[in-house]
This record gives sequence, C-alpha cells and structure tokens, in this order.
Amino acid sequence: MSKRAVLEVIALDPEDAVAAQAGGADRLELVTDMDADGLTPPVAVFAGIRSAVDLDLRVMLRLTDGFGVGDADRLVALAGDLRAAGADAFVLGFLDGEGAVDLAAVERVVAALDGCPWTFHRAIDHTADRDALRKEVEGLPGLDTYLTAGAAAGVDEGLPVLLAETARTGEQGYEQQVLVGGGLRLDHVPVLRAAGVDAFHIGGAARPGGWREPVSADAVAQWRRAVDGAA
Repeated sequence: MSKRAVLEVIALDPEDAVAAQAGGADRLELVTDMDADGLTPPVAVFAGIRSAVDLDLRVMLRLTDGFGVGDADRLVALAGDLRAAGADAFVLGFLDGEGAVDLAAVERVVAALDGCPWTFHRAIDHTADRDALRKEVEGLPGLDTYLTAGAAAGVDEGLPVLLAETARTGEQGYEQQVLVGGGLRLDHVPVLRAAGVDAFHIGGAARPGGWREPVSADAVAQWRRAVDGAA
C-alpha cells in the first residue's frame, strides 16, 4: 500500500497550524471552543491561519454544542463570510431530534458553499441509522469525506464498524473517504491501514499538554511516522 495517508490535525490558531505543518500534517480542521467539541472559528482566525500555512484547510460550520443546526440563518451567513475570505472546504453535519440526519438543514448550508468540498463530521456516530444517513446525503454537492470513529464512544468501540464500512467503499453511500478520528490511538493505525483506511484525524493526540496547550510538532511527527510506516 503505497498511497500516502492523509493526516488531518485540529488547529485553533496560527501557532497550532504552523506546528502541525512542521510535524507533517496534510490538512487542518479549523475550529474554536473545544469545550463545545469545536465550533465555527471567527473569520479573522481563518484568515490568520490561511496566511500562516499552505496546507489544505477545512473550516467547521457549527454554532452550538450538540448536532442540531441552531440558527441556520446565522450559519449560512457565516459560511458566506468565510467563503468571501477565501475558505474553500468545510466540515458540517446536523441531526434532528430523532437522531436522523436533518437533511433540510444540511442542504441549506451546503447550498451556501458553492460546491466546495466538505466533510460530514461525527454526527454520523450519533445517528440512529448510519446507513440511512449515508444514503440520504448521497449526491449532495461537495461531500467527499466522513469523519467517524465508528461509534459515539470512539474508535475502540467503533473499530468493527469502521472496518465493515471501509470494505463497502464504492457502494452507493460509501463512495466518500473515511477519515478516522475520535479516540484514535497509534495502536489502531496498523489495523486500519491494513483494511484500506487512508485518512486519520487527531486533536488531543497532537497536544500532549492538553487542549490548553498548543499543538506539538513532535507529536504530529510521531503520527506522521505511524501512518506512513503502517503502509
């Protein structure tokens, strides 16, 4: 397996971004407020990170903790502001009160992205029916990735699901890249790579000092070696 795996790192600010790039990250997920598991960053933060690194950036579109869309008008406006500032890839995903995909909300936000690529985030790990969600959002413009741990509790519990879904790559609803993240550890990587997973997402694992500390280039480099070595 010679294809270089994608290593995506959560960045909160330009310092994080520079360290992640130095460590060998391929892409950054831009968020703010990890106490709420990552919300949409201010446009100024995006602009600062965009100026600091030349990596691919995916910007979170999420206003509140949980997986409801919240104020859809505000979110669409923020998406427009980010697009105007140069953002060209995003992360989003909304569920309704029953745990099914909120297709109307997703479609409304996606319509504001001008066809930009986007990741459906870990809301998929909290849905009542993963397969139904995939089938419902299939064909939405720009959808090219699912960020998932296979289960709400994380990769330890979700590993069998990740392996099963990766084996279905190419089927209807399973054409997008699987980006594994959420309780991901280094010892998971060889099994996932052997199964064909080629994209990995880390947040806290890039910060040995915790979320109050910046990204460590050395920690990212350790992950870079792991995902490359497992190939």
